[in-house]
Amino acid sequence: MGTAADAREEPVVVERAAGLGGELVLRRAGGDYEIISNGVFLMDTRNGGSERLLVRAAAEVAAQRPGGPARVLIGGLGVGFSLAEALTLPGVAHVTVVEREPAVVAWHATALRPWSRGALDDPRVTVERADLLDYVSAPPADRFDAVCLDIDNGPDWTVTPGNSRLYAAPGLDALAALLTPRGVLAVWSANAAPRFEALLRDRFEAVEPRPVPVPRGEPDVVYLACRPRTRSAT
Repeated sequence: MGTAADAREEPVVVERAAGLGGELVLRRAGGDYEIISNGVFLMDTRNGGSERLLVRAAAEVAAQRPGGPARVLIGGLGVGFSLAEALTLPGVAHVTVVEREPAVVAWHATALRPWSRGALDDPRVTVERADLLDYVSAPPADRFDAVCLDIDNGPDWTVTPGNSRLYAAPGLDALAALLTPRGVLAVWSANAAPRFEALLRDRFEAVEPRPVPVPRGEPDVVYLACRPRTRSAT
């Protein structure tokens, strides 16, 4: 969801909000912004390369199979990199963003608007204010050609403990149920997650981890998975 802040300037708190998952803080450091959840750094506006790749790679994989312009689901609005990138892609017809925190949505009308490029006003965008766990657990009203997850720092480093269910077998089965036949699941991670990759390979015919170099530390990884395997009844 982002790289750790470069502490050249002391961050200034812009706003605190009582979020559904705990306290949310929007901070400004120089010309950039950071989102902190319960004291844990989530993301900032400094780079966004891997978040853009998340959507771009998923849309490219979906476009390799016939079916017309793609419908994309993005789990997590964040600072808006993924959403803004999706709207630049000619093969994307509509984007649904699932974001549980009203404060994060509101910040995109003010401080974060330059990074999402005003995307929430685009008629091709629908914002669902819901917990992604609840959204994927309900019978799917829509199916998507790309489902992109960016709500945590990865399968092994979730913002809230409950989110770990998304990266376990039942969560992956529910996410697969949201996909069209040509659909692809894309998951962002701040590190390689071998156990998660093994679960993906058990449930999808094609799985590709794409490392994304970062200025410091190990690369971010975008996991791409398509063609869900048929699950036998138990």
